[in-house]
Amino acid sequence: MSPTPNALDLEDLAAAAFENAPLGLIYSEDRLIRHCNQRFADMFGYRREALINSSLSKLYPSSDEFLRIGQIGARKMLGTGHYQDERIMRRLSGELFWCRVRGQSFDPDTPFSRAVWSFADISEARPVTSMTARERQVATMLAEGLTSKEIARALDISPRTVEVYRARLLDKFGARNSLELVAQLAGVPL
Repeated sequence: MSPTPNALDLEDLAAAAFENAPLGLIYSEDRLIRHCNQRFADMFGYRREALINSSLSKLYPSSDEFLRIGQIGARKMLGTGHYQDERIMRRLSGELFWCRVRGQSFDPDTPFSRAVWSFADISEARPVTSMTARERQVATMLAEGLTSKEIARALDISPRTVEVYRARLLDKFGARNSLELVAQLAGVPL
């Protein structure tokens, strides 16, 4: 029979798991990075020390997207404490890439006060095509399976405007129809 690990061993194990996780991990308080593992720093091209106590906003393509995704995340996390999406993020070099993000709040009633987040670079399966901020918003929502009406409501634009953006995305991705576009956005091979 093996001995039961003591509290110190469990703390060491938890720290080792955080540091060696196959995903980028952070602990955040009010959308500030308080701790991150090396994989997270490497994914975004920063030295770890340059990220500690920094706003997550530096990792978004724009401050508008940081605010918009924060509002969506706060609404979805309120009461449940968890959130996930796939979004375009920005490396220190300025390169944009698709990232799968999952978060868990310590307190579902104040979702961003303290949370743990995982980040996975999915750019190999979903390459980034040059898009405007609004095209990225529409593309992300299309990849999540939202309809034009749902996207229009979420972005406070008309469904017809969503269709204009969809047409632009079809052209940019060389997709013949919406199904092919969504498959490319989702990184599904055809």
